[in-house]
Amino acid sequence: MKQSACGDVVPGCDATLVCSPEEEIMALVPSPAAADHGRTEIPTELVDRVVGHIPRVG
Repeated sequence: MKQSACGDVVPGCDATLVCSPEEEIMALVPSPAAADHGRTEIPTELVDRVVGHIPRVG
């Protein structure tokens, strides 16, 4: 399992995505990025930050 805590990248956000594999998390990132943070595009820099904060779970 993999998880991504939005607060690791966007301070103050408590959203957490838990999936397996990592690609599933990355497929889900645009939805909360748009709904919670007003992002319509996900720049490579942000993708790299999200991936860098995905720890292994279980």
